[in-house]
Amino acid sequence: MPFTWKGVFPAITTPFTSDDRLDLTMFEKNLHAQINAGIDGVILGGTLGESSVLTKEEKNVLVNFALEKAAGRIPVALNIAEGATREAVAEAESAEKLGVQALMLLPPMRYRSDHRETVSFFKEVAKSTGLPIMIYNNPIDYKTLVTLEMFDELQECKNITAVKESTRDVGNVTKMLNRFGERYHILCGVDTLALDCLLMGAHGWVAGLVDAFPAETVAIYRYAKAGQAENALKIHRWFLPLLELDLHPKLVQYIKLASVKTGIGSEYVRAPRLALAGKERETILKIIEDGIKSRPDLGDYLNLNF
Repeated sequence: MPFTWKGVFPAITTPFTSDDRLDLTMFEKNLHAQINAGIDGVILGGTLGESSVLTKEEKNVLVNFALEKAAGRIPVALNIAEGATREAVAEAESAEKLGVQALMLLPPMRYRSDHRETVSFFKEVAKSTGLPIMIYNNPIDYKTLVTLEMFDELQECKNITAVKESTRDVGNVTKMLNRFGERYHILCGVDTLALDCLLMGAHGWVAGLVDAFPAETVAIYRYAKAGQAENALKIHRWFLPLLELDLHPKLVQYIKLASVKTGIGSEYVRAPRLALAGKERETILKIIEDGIKSRPDLGDYLNLNF
C-alpha cells in the first residue's frame, strides 16, 4: 500500500511474560484491537516499546511478527534511536530488508549534537534507505531541538517526509506549515496536545494511551478531521486525566497498567523498570478505573467522511 504519515500511529508497547520473554500472544491481541479501532499504522521500538532494553534479535522478532499479523492492512514502522551514525544506518538498512514500510528517527542518543552534526546524522541515515522517515523532535526528553533551519536543510532528503512534533509548543505546527506548506507531514507526539495540534492543521497523532484506549483515540482524530470539533472535544475532555499519564517518566508502567485494565495488555516491564506498587499504583489505578467507568459514547466515528 502507498505509505503516508497521516492518521493515528500507536507507539505500541512491548508485552512481556512473567519470565521476561516477549509475549507475542498479548502483542497480537493488542495489535488486532488497534486495527479494529481504525488506527492507520503502528510504530515499533519507541520509548513505549521499551526499545532501549530490547535485543536486536527481539526487535527483529517483533518486526516480523507485526508484519505477519498486520498482513498488509496497516503499515508497520520502526523507531531508530542510536548513538552512533553507523549504527543508525545499519538499523535503517536492516529494517528495510525486513520489510517495514517506514522509519521514525531520533537525533543521536546520549551525545547532544549541534546543528551541523544533527543535520549530518539525519542525512546519512536518509541516504542509506529508500524508506520514508519521520524525524522525532523531542527536546524535552532527548535534549536536541530540531529547528526550522535544520528542516530547511533536510528538504533535500526526499524521503524525510514528516516530523513527530513533541516540543510541547503547539505553535510549531503553524510555524512548520507556514514555512514548508505540505513538504512535511506533522504528527503530534504529546497525547495531551494532540487535539490542539490537529485543529491547528497537524496531519496525525503518534499516540500513547491508544495502547489502552484505541477507539477513543481514533475517534478524536476522525472527529477533528471531519470538522466535528465539538464531538472531538467531548471525548478529549473525558480523556484528559488519562492522557496526562503519557507525560510522566513512568509512562511505560502507567500505560501498560491501563492496557491491563482494558483487557488488551500486560503489566510486565523489563528491568530496570519495575511494575508499579503501593500508593503510586493505587493512585494510577484510580485514574484509570474512573476513566473506564465513564467512557463516552463514540458514535459512528469509523464511517466519518473527511
